[in-house]
Amino acid sequence: MPKKQLKGVVVSDKMTKTVVVAITRLKEHPKYKKRFKVTTCYQAHDEKGEYKVGDKVILQECRPLSRHKRWRVIRKS
Repeated sequence: MPKKQLKGVVVSDKMTKTVVVAITRLKEHPKYKKRFKVTTCYQAHDEKGEYKVGDKVILQECRPLSRHKRWRVIRKS
């Protein structure tokens, strides 16, 4: 089974080997059908520290690397 991939923007790179990536998606209200944006932040593994704030990146699901890290940055998009 292929691993999930998400596109997002790096919002923090202050941790060692870790970046925080914001994923924005559109969600629809079940009753009123209005669409609105929902932003979720994920901590992702960045081994070399090469991604900086504002970079658009692609995340890939991986095994748990720490308490909060379940994603790995694979490349810029």
